[in-house]
Amino acid sequence: MDTHIIVSDGSANPTSNGVGSLPSSNCNPINSANSPVCSPEGTLGRHIARRLVQVGATDVFAVPGDFNLTLLDHLIAEPGLNLIGCCNELNAGYAADGFARSRGVGACAVTFTVGGLSVLNAIAGAYSENLPVICIVGGPNSNDYGTNRVLHHTIGLPDFSQELRCFQTVTCFQAVVNNLDDAHEQIDTAISTALKESKPVYISISCNLPAIPHPTFSREPVPFFLSPRLSNQMNLEAAVEATADFLNKAVKPVMVGGPKIRVAKAAKAFVELAEASGFPIAVMPSAKGLVPEHLPRFIGTYWGAISTSFCAEIVESADAYLFVGPIFNDYSSVGYSLLLKREKSIIVQPDRVIVANGPAFGCILMKDFLRALAKRLKCNTTAYDNYYRIFVPEGVPLECKNNEPLRVNVLFKHIQNMLSSDTAVIAETGDSWFNCQKLKLPEGCGYEFQMQYGSIGWSVGATLGYAQAAKHKRVIACIGDGSFQVTAQDVSTMLRCKQKSIIFLINNGGYTIEVEIHDGPYNVIKNWNYTAFVDAIHNGEGKCWTTKIQTEEELKEAIVTATGAKKDCLCFLEVIVHKDDTSKELLEWGSRVSAANSRPPNPQ
Repeated sequence: MDTHIIVSDGSANPTSNGVGSLPSSNCNPINSANSPVCSPEGTLGRHIARRLVQVGATDVFAVPGDFNLTLLDHLIAEPGLNLIGCCNELNAGYAADGFARSRGVGACAVTFTVGGLSVLNAIAGAYSENLPVICIVGGPNSNDYGTNRVLHHTIGLPDFSQELRCFQTVTCFQAVVNNLDDAHEQIDTAISTALKESKPVYISISCNLPAIPHPTFSREPVPFFLSPRLSNQMNLEAAVEATADFLNKAVKPVMVGGPKIRVAKAAKAFVELAEASGFPIAVMPSAKGLVPEHLPRFIGTYWGAISTSFCAEIVESADAYLFVGPIFNDYSSVGYSLLLKREKSIIVQPDRVIVANGPAFGCILMKDFLRALAKRLKCNTTAYDNYYRIFVPEGVPLECKNNEPLRVNVLFKHIQNMLSSDTAVIAETGDSWFNCQKLKLPEGCGYEFQMQYGSIGWSVGATLGYAQAAKHKRVIACIGDGSFQVTAQDVSTMLRCKQKSIIFLINNGGYTIEVEIHDGPYNVIKNWNYTAFVDAIHNGEGKCWTTKIQTEEELKEAIVTATGAKKDCLCFLEVIVHKDDTSKELLEWGSRVSAANSRPPNPQ
C-alpha cells in the first residue's frame, strides 16, 4: 500500500494510486461565493471539507436534504472543493465511483435514510470494485439520539440505526458523529481507513454540528501520516523461491492479470515481471485497462470459451499459469466452465501467494512479490512462440451497403478508430461488455466497467464522475437503452459541468443481456425518443449535440462531427440496431451462464 500524506496547505503529495495534488474542477454549479459560511474558526464542517481536498476528493457529488444542508454550506465554502449537485443519490454514488477510478478516491454527500438507502446500491458496487468512496450522510440532530422520538425520513420507529446497519455490510468503516469531542478522530479514522483498505466508508454527521467550532478543529488541520504496509521479508523470500522454482521448471508458462491489480497498486510491478519473464500476457475480462495492451507479448482477454481468439488455447494448454489478482466468479468463469487445474497455478492476491495445491504464503504485498520474482525467473518465450505460430489476424467486419441497417460489429469498428491516449472508454453492463472487451486500447487510453457488481445504469453516473476527474481525456461511453433508462437524468449534470463526453446510446429495444440468459416479455422495454429526451434536458443551456444513426454512412458523419465541429460539446449519438444483433461472445456466455443458473438442487 502506498503512503498517503495529508498535509495542512490543502495539497497532497502525489502517490501512485492517483491520490495527489490535482487541478481543481471548473465545474462549480453551486457558487462558493454565495456561501453563508465565513467563520475564521475551525469547525467540524470545515475540517471534513479540508480533509477531502487534501486526499484528492476535490469534487463531492451530492443531493441536498434537510439533514445535510448546513454541512453542504461548509463544503461549498472550502476553496478547491466543488459541490456537484446530482439528480438522485444513486447517480451521486455512481459518480463518486467513477471519480475514484480516475483519482484514487471519491466522495458523495446525501441526507439521512431516504438519501442513504438510495445511495446504498452504488456504495455496494464501489465495495465490490475496491474503490475508496467516502459516503457522507447528514444525520439527525445530536439531541435526538438516545430519545424515544420518531423522526421523518425514517420508517416510523424510534430507531436511528437502520441506515447504519445497512451500511455495515458494504463499507469497511462506519462513523456516527453525534458529538464534537471525538468527531475529529472519527472523521480522520474513517478517511484514512478508506485509503488504507481501498473500500468505501460511511460517515454520518448530526445536522446541528457542522457549524460549531471546537478546539480539536484547528484552523489549519494538523497533518497526519498513514503508515505504509510492509511485506514480511521471510515470507516474501520463501514465496519468491517456491514460485521461481515452480515456474522455472515449466515448459510453457503464461501470465494472466486480474482485477485486484488495481487495489494492490501493482500495475507497474506486473509490467516489470511481464517484460522479464518472456511469458505471454493475458488479462481476465474484469482487468481490461489495468494491463497495458501494447506489451509485446500481450495476447488478449482470457475469458474461457469467449476469450480473444487463440488466447484460451494458450492459457489452458500451459503447464503453469501465474494469475495475478484474479476473481473467479460465475461471470468471469463463464458459468464455471474454465479449463484450469489448480496444481498448475500460482495465485497472487494483494497480500497472499498460493503455489499450486500449496504451500501458501501470507503477509506479502503483491507489488513486492512481482518485482522480486522478476529478478529470479528465467526468460521463457515458449508459450508465446506457440501463440505466434497459430495466430491468425482477426477479420474486419464487412462494410454496410448503402442504406443497410447498421450492425453492432460495424459500430465498434468505428469506435475502435476513435481511441487514443486522450480518450477513455466506459462500458455499461450488457452487450457493451463484450463489444468493448474486443477494443484494442492504445497506450494511455482509459477503460472502466463494473463487472463484479454488474448494476445496470452504473455507466451514466460513472461517466459523469470519471469525466469530472479526468479532464484531460474525452470519455466515450457505450450504453444500452435499457441501462440508460435507469439513470438517464444525470446527463443534466454533465451539461451543468460543461463536460464533453461522447455517449453512444445503443438502442436495440430491450435488455439484450437478459434475453440471452433467459428470455421473456419483461425484457422488452418502452422505446423512448432518446435524442429528444436529451434535447429536453439540454433545454438550450450548455453545449449539447444529439443525432440519430441508422446506417454506417450516418455513423461516419456523426463521428466526424462529434470529434470535429462539436468537439467542445456533450455529444449524444443514438445508434439504432436490430434487437437480435448481439456479439457472438454474448450468445455463448449467455447460454453458459443460463446453464449455471438453472442447475437443479443437489440431492439431499
